[in-house]
Amino acid sequence: MSDRRHIAPLPDTLISQIAAGEVIERPASVLKELLENALDAGARSIEIRLDGGGIRRICITDDGHGIPQEELALAVTRHATSKINSLGDLESVSSMGFRGEALASIASVARLTLTSRTENDDHAWQIDGTALQISPAAGSTGTTIDVRQLFDAVPARRKFLKSEPTELGHCLTVAERIALANPAIAFRLFHNGKAYKQWMPVDLLQRIRDVLGNEFTQAGLPVDAQLPTAGLRGLITLPNAARARADRQYLYVNGRFVRDRTVTHAVRTAYADVLHGDRQPAYVLFLDIDPTAVDVNVHPAKHEVRFRDSGAIHRFVGQVLTQALAGVGGEATAANALPARMPAGLEPAEQATYIQDSDNGRASDGADGRQTVRITPGYQSSLHLHSASPQSTQHWKQFYSPLESAPQHLNEPQHNLATPGAATVFNPAANGVASAGIGLPDTGDEADPYPLGMALGQLHGIYILAQNARGLILVDMHAAHERVVYERLKTLLDQQALPQQELLVPYVIHCSERDIAVMESHKEQLVTLGLTISATGPQSLAVRSVPSLLAGGDIESLVLNVLKELEMVGHSEQLTGQRNELLSTMACHGSVRANRRLTVEEMNALLRQMEHTERANQCNHGRPTWFQWSMNDLDRLFMRGQ
Repeated sequence: MSDRRHIAPLPDTLISQIAAGEVIERPASVLKELLENALDAGARSIEIRLDGGGIRRICITDDGHGIPQEELALAVTRHATSKINSLGDLESVSSMGFRGEALASIASVARLTLTSRTENDDHAWQIDGTALQISPAAGSTGTTIDVRQLFDAVPARRKFLKSEPTELGHCLTVAERIALANPAIAFRLFHNGKAYKQWMPVDLLQRIRDVLGNEFTQAGLPVDAQLPTAGLRGLITLPNAARARADRQYLYVNGRFVRDRTVTHAVRTAYADVLHGDRQPAYVLFLDIDPTAVDVNVHPAKHEVRFRDSGAIHRFVGQVLTQALAGVGGEATAANALPARMPAGLEPAEQATYIQDSDNGRASDGADGRQTVRITPGYQSSLHLHSASPQSTQHWKQFYSPLESAPQHLNEPQHNLATPGAATVFNPAANGVASAGIGLPDTGDEADPYPLGMALGQLHGIYILAQNARGLILVDMHAAHERVVYERLKTLLDQQALPQQELLVPYVIHCSERDIAVMESHKEQLVTLGLTISATGPQSLAVRSVPSLLAGGDIESLVLNVLKELEMVGHSEQLTGQRNELLSTMACHGSVRANRRLTVEEMNALLRQMEHTERANQCNHGRPTWFQWSMNDLDRLFMRGQ
C-alpha cells in the first residue's frame, strides 16, 4: 500500500486549468464566452476573426465601453467580475456572464492578449494574459481579445479537437445562436482572413431569415404572447415543415441560449396532434421571465437553467403554442402567418388585389405595382347552383349523425355560419395570449363567407374538388372528416369531468422510492386526473381507480409515465395524450371512408365544418387535408398568357 498523500492547496495555474476543463471544450466554447463578454460590454458591432477553425486563433473586437487600465489585471484574474457582487445579484442575473472565470480559464490553456480602451482614455492599453504585463497600445474605444494556439500547453486536450472544418462549423453554430438573439447588433465573421458571414442590424424576423434562411421563415408562424410575469415570442414552423432531426430548435431564456427539457416537452406536447410520425418541429423561441424566477447558475457553461416554477412555465409555453397551432397545419397558409412552403405548383400566391381582366384572362398589375390576380370569371361566393346558403346546412346534419347524438353544452363555443373561419381562441385580455386565426386560404375577398369554397364534385371517391375566389381547392375527404370528428370528440369530453372506473382488485405496481415521493406530493392532482393511488410499501403502489376510457390499457406504464411527467414538469399530459390516441382511433373508424359517394350538399357540409374546426388543415396523423391552387398556378400549367 502506497503512502498517503498530504493535503495541499492547488497552484493557481492548475485551478484555472481545471476550471477551463469545465468551460472550455473546444474553440467554439472560447468564442461563446468572448461574445457574451462583448454583449455585456454594450457592443453594437462585433467582429470575429478565426484562423484554422479557431484552433490557431480566435480574435473578437467590439465597440463596447471598454476596460479601464487599472482593471485590466483583474479582468484576467479568477473570480473577478463586474456583473455581480452579492448573493442577491446571483439570484437575479440579467447579464450573459457572471462567474468571472472565462478569461482566466482561457489564458491558462492558450496565449491571450487583451487590448481595451474606454471613451475617457487617450489611447488603448494591452495586457498579456500569461505575464500580466500592461503596456500602451493602439486601438479605438472597445475591446479586442486575441486568443492563439488553443490547448498548445495541454496536449492531452489538443488531441481531442476535430478537423479545422469541423471546429469551424461549431464556431459558426455559436455565432448563429448569439446573432439570432441580438438582431440589433452587427456581426462580421472572417475565417483565414476571408469574409465568411455578415449580419447587419435588422428586426428579429429579418435576422431569423438572414441566419436560418428564407425557407425557415416561409414555413414560420409568428408567436407573441405576454403575461404580467412572462412573455413568449419568436417563430415556430408549420407542422408540414417539421424535420427528421432536432437541429433547428433554438430556445432563449432572457436572451441566453439554453437547452431545457421543460420547454422542450411543452413544445412536443403542443405539436402532438399535428406532427407526422417522429418528425421534429423547428422553432426560434424567446422566453422572457423575471430573472429571480430562473436559476442560471446550474451549469459551468450556462447551457442549462432551472425554473422556480417549471409547471407554470410548461403550461404557459404549451398553451401559447397549442393555440398558435390550433388554426394552422398541412400545406395551408394561416391568415396571420408567413407563407408555407408547398410542393411545386402549390405555392400560395403573394398578397394580391383581385382585378378581373376579361379581355385576355391574364393577371394585371394594380395601381400600387403589386401583383394582382383576376377573379375567376363567373365566380359567385354563394354559388346558389349548389344550394349552399347557410339555411341549407340544416339539411346536412345527416352527414354528421354520429356527432349529433352527443349532448350539447351551454358553454360550447357557438359559431356563426355566415362567418366561417371563426375559431375558439384564448381571450387575450384574460390570458395575455395572442389569438391565432384559423389556417384558411386568403381569398382576397373579405366578404366571401366560404374560404374553402363550394364543392364542384368528387374525384375517385376520395377527393373533393371545390372552387373559391383564389382558384381550385382539393380536399382529402377522409382526412378532413377525421379531424372534424376528432376535435368534436375532444371538445365534448373536455366539457365534462373525466369519468373514473374503480378497480375491483387494486393494481399493484413496483416502483422506486422517488416515485412514491412524487405520488405523495401530487396526490390531489392525480385524483383530478382520474387516478386514485396509495403507497402499500417502500417500493410499491396500489392503483384503485383509473380513467374509464383507459381502463383497458397498460395501467402500470400509464401510472409510471404520469409520475415521471409530474416529477419533470410539475404536471402531466400523459392521460390526455393516451385519451387523445383513443379518440383519434375512434374518429378514424367513425369518419367517412374512401369510395363513399357524397352529394354536393354533403361535400359542402364537410367544407363548412372544416372552416369551423381547429387544426383542420391536417388529420390526426399529421397528413395535410387540403391544397390550394391559385388561378395563376393553373394559368401557368396551361401556359395561358405566355
